[in-house]
Amino acid sequence: MLIPSKLICSYRLQNSVQRTRLTQLLDKSSLYPVVLVNAPAGYGKTTLVSQWLENRQNIGWYSLDDGDNKSDRFAAYFSSALYTAINEAEPQSEENRQANLLAQFNQLLIKVSHFPQHMYLVIDDYHLIENDEIHEALKYWIKHQPSNMTLILISRSVPPLGIASLRVQEQLLEIDMNQLMFDHSECIEFFQTRLGSELKQQDVIALCNEVEGWPTALQLISLFAKNKSRALQVPLQDIAKRLAVSNNYHINEYLADEVLNKVDNNTRLFILRCSVLHSMNEYLVQAVTGEKNSCNKLESLEKQGLFLQQMANGNGQSIDENWWKFHPLFASFLNFHCHHELHDELPELHRRAAYAWVKLGYVTEALYHAMQLSDTTLLLNLLEEHGWSLFHQGELKLLEESLNSLDYAHLSKYINLVLLKAWLVQSQHRHTEVSGILAEFSQALTENKIELSKTALAEFNVLRAQVAINSGDENTALQLASDALKDLSENAYYAHIVATSIIGEAHHCHANLPQALAMLQKAERMARQHHTYHNILWSLLQQSEILLAQGFSQAAYEMLDKAHEFVKENHLQKVPMYEFLLRLKGKILWEWYNLDKAESMANAGMQVLQKNEDKLQCLTLLTKISLVRGHLDNTARLLNEVEQLEGTHTYHHDWIANADQVHIFYWQMTNDVESVRNWLIQNPSPVSDKNHFTQIQWRNIARAHILLGQYEQAKSILDKLIETAEAFSLVSDLNRALIVRNRLYYLQGMKESAQQDLIAALKLTRQTNFISAFVIEGDVMAQQIRNLLQLNVLDELVLHKAQFILRNINQFYRHKFAHFDEAFVNRLLNNPKVPELLKISPLTQREWQVLGLIYSGYSNEQISDELQVAATTIKTHIRNLYQKIGVTNRNEAISYTKELLVLMGYN
Repeated sequence: MLIPSKLICSYRLQNSVQRTRLTQLLDKSSLYPVVLVNAPAGYGKTTLVSQWLENRQNIGWYSLDDGDNKSDRFAAYFSSALYTAINEAEPQSEENRQANLLAQFNQLLIKVSHFPQHMYLVIDDYHLIENDEIHEALKYWIKHQPSNMTLILISRSVPPLGIASLRVQEQLLEIDMNQLMFDHSECIEFFQTRLGSELKQQDVIALCNEVEGWPTALQLISLFAKNKSRALQVPLQDIAKRLAVSNNYHINEYLADEVLNKVDNNTRLFILRCSVLHSMNEYLVQAVTGEKNSCNKLESLEKQGLFLQQMANGNGQSIDENWWKFHPLFASFLNFHCHHELHDELPELHRRAAYAWVKLGYVTEALYHAMQLSDTTLLLNLLEEHGWSLFHQGELKLLEESLNSLDYAHLSKYINLVLLKAWLVQSQHRHTEVSGILAEFSQALTENKIELSKTALAEFNVLRAQVAINSGDENTALQLASDALKDLSENAYYAHIVATSIIGEAHHCHANLPQALAMLQKAERMARQHHTYHNILWSLLQQSEILLAQGFSQAAYEMLDKAHEFVKENHLQKVPMYEFLLRLKGKILWEWYNLDKAESMANAGMQVLQKNEDKLQCLTLLTKISLVRGHLDNTARLLNEVEQLEGTHTYHHDWIANADQVHIFYWQMTNDVESVRNWLIQNPSPVSDKNHFTQIQWRNIARAHILLGQYEQAKSILDKLIETAEAFSLVSDLNRALIVRNRLYYLQGMKESAQQDLIAALKLTRQTNFISAFVIEGDVMAQQIRNLLQLNVLDELVLHKAQFILRNINQFYRHKFAHFDEAFVNRLLNNPKVPELLKISPLTQREWQVLGLIYSGYSNEQISDELQVAATTIKTHIRNLYQKIGVTNRNEAISYTKELLVLMGYN
């Protein structure tokens, strides 16, 4: 008696994700005699085939279990499924039962040969078959089956049915684990079906990447997260994130029951020993496990569907036929069992793995295994030999983990490693930690009565010089670095490079730009000679800053492009210095009024940084972009974030000057005199004006005095800034200072002096290409440029620049007031002083937009173009809003809007 459920596809498809890309592939099944859907447990093999078969005709289905290894039982079910496919009732007579499987298959081949339509026979869970007679019989069937039949095999392993031969003859359609993995769009659909929209798309994509698209893992995560969220009242996304990176009980239970507990003991031990390796080839596996013929064992495991797969490159092609890795969740699961079952054996496995990786030339992998050992000898030897080269290659995180795993008692005996640890921290801009490392080292030297040699002391003085330059003490830095160069040994090439670079930076701070540029070019040459990637990048960035200070913004940007290519070639995108590169690019793009690109650079820079406190400079740049666009509401939001960071962290005065600058601009636009007065009282004046950040802060102070009407103080500062900028060829700062003094003269009514400064500033743009510095001055600048254009005193290039600036100032003012966003309207309506009529009969969002554009000077036709609606519709909106606010014409509407803006604090 046959069990009916084994002969029907009873898989429930409710809420299943439609695998369209795969079902389209299965649509080609009729062109092949055999289809093999092969993947480990939980990859949705049966679900996929069930989806594809839905509403199809001429289907036979046979679900296997362990009992089907008996030949007569297999033949009975196979025959019954085949009769179902040809839509006939199977004869029940015993005469039809043949003596052996091949004979019965011959009889069935004769029967199906007369069926005119294409038919499909599905055998599910074929990996359960271990009977060689069945394998041989099915190979015979495949060889002789009619051309209008397709046999679909679903299996966790590759069946021994001559699959390789079928591939060569192009007689096989194959779908494997890599194709069955959920892609991002399928993951999003999966979670939206089960959890609604509570998970953000970026979180779903992160989950998908974490489990490499394994459907069962996603299903278990979703079920557990939903239940846990209800029980603990915790957001789903928080629980789902935690589950994806942890050993979830349900996933482990599934893997234990379906995979690990079903293999023999020798295979289990082999898998667990292999699991200490993140990736593996034949040599590594043999070195760790001691097993010969390990390549054959790995290939066998892969065929058995034990979550082992050959590694591939980005194009899905195998990078090396001899490299494998476990699925990450299975690897985590195995790691857990390895720690429990092979606890005493683990140290030896890691030791073997470390030496094997070193022999293959993969020091980073060797370090990981060395860190797992309680004996630090191997780790210390690896760091001594390879630490600095790894540092220059950007392996910062791994190096820091390795060094932090050593206590100071061990580390202090290795002066080279103490220096490495300090430079490692320094390279990540964690400047305050460097002093702590030096202090601990000095204490260790004293306790152990160790006296440094002259050359070793020189290396530490280079590090102290770096600490000094970071803290703004360029004089001490210059002295320490210059003295150190006299005593450094020739082998201390890294210290030579850094000392040369520091001297260049100190000259930069002293406004000795030609000397600074020469020293940094020398540092770059030395760094390239010794392949110290961080120093190459740093010297390029510093050279760019110097070129920008000299007013050569195009050359500065090209230098950054060169640095960008270097970053990509050497895979340094995760190094914190990469954020500095992106920010410098954004800064120049802002000056050129290329705001969209500047914004993308600032946002990309923030993605590089791990710590929120390090994002101040990028936030400041985003604020400047918002300011020059005239988006004051967004500016206020960004300034709030800037203030929060400033209130909780300590920053270099360069960073503070840039943050102060955006505050001053905002207060200038909103006429916030009180905030300006408070800021001026609380902020001391810089001691110098010879570098770009002290020049910024002096300009901030001058603007503050102008806003307070303290014109004489402002003039005194600006005259001095311009004198210094001219003396030291600080062309960019000269350009900016002239713009500020132009504003001062204009507000004083000194039109002739204002005009002279404006012409001088515009002429400098032939070199600097500055635009935004003019645009951000707004209407004061626009009025002067209009007058200047009428005088016809500018050459063609400067004239073009002036016209471009004027167009963008007009756009700036349109954006500044043209769009009343939802937040602004809500604040306005909640203001107790707002006209009652506006509360009783509020405007629609579209009417607010139209009112803003009227205030900005747009004609009906321009409003129509701006909002992309018909002119007749605009007239209707205008008529409606006039009635609601109680005005009769355009001038009254403009006056009304101006009163609202004043009411909200806008100048």
